[in-house]
Amino acid sequence: MERKVLFEIESLYRDNFRVTGFKFGKGKKSLCILGNTRGNEYQQIYICSQLVKKLKELEEKGRISPGHEIMVVPSANPYSMNIEKRFWPTDNTDINRMFPGYNLGETTQRIAAGVFDAIQDYEYGLQFTSFYMPGDFTPHVRIMKTGIEYIETAKKFGLPYIVTRSPRPYDTTTLNYNWQIWDTKAFSLYSTSTEQIDEESAERMVEAVLNFMIEEGIVIGRGYQGYHSQVVDDSSLVAVRPYSAGMFRSGIKVSQRVLKGQELAYITDPYDGSVREKIVAPVTGTVFFVHNRPMTYANTAVLKIVPAE
Repeated sequence: MERKVLFEIESLYRDNFRVTGFKFGKGKKSLCILGNTRGNEYQQIYICSQLVKKLKELEEKGRISPGHEIMVVPSANPYSMNIEKRFWPTDNTDINRMFPGYNLGETTQRIAAGVFDAIQDYEYGLQFTSFYMPGDFTPHVRIMKTGIEYIETAKKFGLPYIVTRSPRPYDTTTLNYNWQIWDTKAFSLYSTSTEQIDEESAERMVEAVLNFMIEEGIVIGRGYQGYHSQVVDDSSLVAVRPYSAGMFRSGIKVSQRVLKGQELAYITDPYDGSVREKIVAPVTGTVFFVHNRPMTYANTAVLKIVPAE
């Protein structure tokens, strides 16, 4: 294992900003794994730390296939993580909306440019990321439809779902999109949680990445029996939106099967505790996303369901 600083910016008031990578094996640039780009993505950096630990063990046992290099970058935004702020502390910009970056631009543009320059030449790129809405997910692989998707390759993770979606204008500045445009086969991986460490989900994601590496011949070993991934388009997910704002109370968990008409959650008045609205399942299917904040706005998706086929 080689630990190296991939990008560094001098700081006037604190230790320098550094993006650190961990390199395993030697040969062609086969796989790059990136953890958090946002300061509240603690589950994502934790998963990467467990991958670093596991890959170190595998390398010591000679199980990194000859001719392959693996790079793990646990965090592209340690400053924000240190102060528990999701976006860049000084101007609230999102590094994952700055790719491929500009090395003469604003700070986050320079960070994106420095990181992208270090990781853009790999055959495969995996990013552990989070959604713009707070909530828990069924673990899945997400692929942007740029015309060069790799659905069959994504099945090698053995995760329950592969979600595809058409890019929106702002997606053209994300790492996933630019990786694909610059000929890296890119996949975004979503764990169950973001701001809290979920050991079970983290272990599952580590197994999924190891399974992928074994299937691709990057690591020597025997893969585990994962799921036969179901491919769904993001537009087919059924969003459940309350009519009322208030406190969100739910006992429903991701991956849970629900029936049409089943009561799933409640919106209660934050002052007197009365039930403002009962939320029921509009379809039979599997819970894919659950809002995980105490409060919610009206007409905001608090649940998403994969409809039964």
